[in-house]
Amino acid sequence: MDANGQQNERHLMNKPIADSSHPSFIVTGGAGLIGCNLVAALNARGYKNILIADHLNHPEKQNNLDAVEYTEFLNKDAFRKRFLSGAQAPVTTVFHLGACSSTTETNAEYLNDNNLLYTQQLCEWSLKNGARFIYASSAATYGDGALGYCDDDVMTPQLKPLNLYGQSKQDFDLWALNKGLLSQIVGLKYFNVFGPHENHKGDMRSVINKAYQQILDTGKLQLFKSHREDYEDGKQERDFVYVRDAVATTLYFHDHPEGSGLFNCGTGTAKTWLDLAHAIFAAMERSPDITFIDMPENLSDKYQYHTLADVKKLHATGCTTPFTSIEDAVRDYVQNYLM
Repeated sequence: MDANGQQNERHLMNKPIADSSHPSFIVTGGAGLIGCNLVAALNARGYKNILIADHLNHPEKQNNLDAVEYTEFLNKDAFRKRFLSGAQAPVTTVFHLGACSSTTETNAEYLNDNNLLYTQQLCEWSLKNGARFIYASSAATYGDGALGYCDDDVMTPQLKPLNLYGQSKQDFDLWALNKGLLSQIVGLKYFNVFGPHENHKGDMRSVINKAYQQILDTGKLQLFKSHREDYEDGKQERDFVYVRDAVATTLYFHDHPEGSGLFNCGTGTAKTWLDLAHAIFAAMERSPDITFIDMPENLSDKYQYHTLADVKKLHATGCTTPFTSIEDAVRDYVQNYLM
């Protein structure tokens, strides 16, 4: 870890110990977008006995941690050594949200260790120690969507991700399926999640986050042109998920331990980039001014033109948490956080 990361860890070691009488939780990636908001939601329930494992490779992650309460922070490598050595005490639930989420990462060996092997090891530890294991899969496993977005087990082996990140998530899903573990654990295929506490994500930040600053600076918003005849510019579609809804869905499976398997975490509604852009301008109380630019060559053959979560399997569990509309979600994010 760099010098800044070391300084952050020394600061975290001095954080007061929370009440240990509550059920205990591990949240990997707890300084990230979904993880930080999940910890905040646990705090709102009165739970503070939480171990966060993450890698503080960006100063914004420290800001995320300063916004929540927890018992202990460990660098992810130290945490991994701890549970592999048998030194980690059992907990109620492990929320494994930590991973390299860059869709442009090209180091296959790193992703195999960080996203696949690490998840396998923590899953096995959780099951051995009686902990509920809820992990982050990804909609990136669906690739170009040619096979649809069905989360049934029979479809999982057929999926063809477009990038190494998606493949690393697919590889764990297949491992759990082949081991017969999906009857004991929960994997959530998060679609396009956005919201507060994503500033650390750099180029992987949501378009809402990046567009807000671009509109402030220039008064305009640039979107990628379509390079397919069946999609007009700006009509590419995504299933956009507000982070608080992703968290509510995640906690549903903590609250309902009878539910297990691989599930889509999406709204079940596709919105275009133009829909999103107009929502951002409306939230900023500005008139839309949108231009289209060529897509970078390194993305053109790995770009998803349409994503749409099939949520029938999710709803069948009894999880019918309403998802926030794109207009309301963008308005809340822009006006209450970005502005």
